[in-house]
Amino acid sequence: MDLLHLFKALLLGFVEGLSEFLPISSTGHLILIGDWIAFASHEARVFEVVIQLGAVLAVCWLYRDKIRRLLTGLLNGGETERRFALCVLLAFLPAAVIGALSIGVIKSLLFNPSVVAAALIVGGLIILAVEGRRAVPQVHDTEQIGWRHALGVGVAQCFAMIPGTSRSGATIVGGMLSGLSRQTATEFSFFLAMPTMLGAASYDLYRHHHLLNANDVGAIAVGFVAAFISALLVVKAMVRFVARHSLRVFAWYRIALGTVIAAGIATASL
Repeated sequence: MDLLHLFKALLLGFVEGLSEFLPISSTGHLILIGDWIAFASHEARVFEVVIQLGAVLAVCWLYRDKIRRLLTGLLNGGETERRFALCVLLAFLPAAVIGALSIGVIKSLLFNPSVVAAALIVGGLIILAVEGRRAVPQVHDTEQIGWRHALGVGVAQCFAMIPGTSRSGATIVGGMLSGLSRQTATEFSFFLAMPTMLGAASYDLYRHHHLLNANDVGAIAVGFVAAFISALLVVKAMVRFVARHSLRVFAWYRIALGTVIAAGIATASL
């Protein structure tokens, strides 16, 4: 087994887990770092799908008690649980429909460093603008989220299909613009990640399962475990961070990284 290839898989797994739930774009980082370390193999598509499942499994594990209470409440006809589940479903649908109709076109046209650089910078500027508002949040608990808030988050999530935008960044910002507190928007973003990422990963896995090869199982397993472990650490830290701080540090990181990438592309074209 190629140890260098396993190390690359380990690195990309950690990158996925560390960046998936931060507003800095996991897809953008995977594209950039994958290109930098020349992770080019026939199982690359399947690899990216499976390590995303590792990251979302980490969220399911961390929120297992709340998920269990939600499922128990739904089975017992709980109104609060039913309303929250419907809000998650409503937020999930816009991106699910658009993704199913256009994901092939999006991946063929937009998955390149130039788009990632532009999206990182624009997304960073949007975060700064949203954090600079003086608006007072209306909702401070996920159980208080209504359909208008959920729809706002769902529409914002559609922009995350542009690599470099960040699914978590788009949904957190969309939630804040819809009236959610930063912490509530972050927690709702994590819950929304479960059906969104499971759905997208399952669909992609179905489309590309023929690329699976027994020889690739080792690299895929290493990436999966790395994504799971790093996501466990990030989600806990992110919830604590947004309870006390703004998202400006992530905005400036995005702008700096996007600028460096754009400068590199410009220099290479000279």
